[in-house]
Amino acid sequence: MCCRSGFGVDQLRDLSLETYWQSDGPQPHLINIQFKRKTTVQQVCIYSDFKQDESYTPNRVSIRAGTSFHDLRELEVRELSEPSGWLVFALRGADDRPLRTYHLQIAVITNHQNGRDTHMRQVRVHAPVEQRGVTVQPVGSFVSVECSQYACLR
Repeated sequence: MCCRSGFGVDQLRDLSLETYWQSDGPQPHLINIQFKRKTTVQQVCIYSDFKQDESYTPNRVSIRAGTSFHDLRELEVRELSEPSGWLVFALRGADDRPLRTYHLQIAVITNHQNGRDTHMRQVRVHAPVEQRGVTVQPVGSFVSVECSQYACLR
């Protein structure tokens, strides 16, 4: 990912919608996200604001996934019409199961008004929420013989 000095990855992750990452180089502009182990990903969210960024605003965006930079496959391509706010890209694997991947890539293919560089204000990657049930024995319920002898007070 090539970026302008002072407008890098830290600005994509700083939780501020006032700062932004700015590309520096030829299109497509790429943001690569690598995970240390295979990771389940449910969605990628990108914050974009046409009113503030005008020709720096992404117009056509592709989301890709794979095991490395060399085997990425395109999951979704979206045309954006003067976006303002969070853009949510729901991701599913080829078998319609949750996507498990080592590598995600966000590719800005074109910008509005034929702009050269891109502003991206925030990027979020979300995993599915897992519901884990924990069974807790009610107070006073003893399971073992050793504990049950203390169930009553005399």
